[in-house]
Amino acid sequence: MKVTEMKNKTEVELREELKGLLQEQFNLRMQKGMGQMTNAHELRRVRRDIARIKTIMTEKSNEGKAA
Repeated sequence: MKVTEMKNKTEVELREELKGLLQEQFNLRMQKGMGQMTNAHELRRVRRDIARIKTIMTEKSNEGKAA
């Protein structure tokens, strides 16, 4: 998902997206632990998307405090 798409989402939508990504990260870690992981780059992508969403959520909360 692109950053511009993430910035247009509401806080509730971002939380739902974050929840889904955390579940996906858990599943990928379990696959890696059992040696069943086929796409190693997926774990990195999910980790970066989680960081992007958390950053956008922080930016939105700081905008509300500044205004």
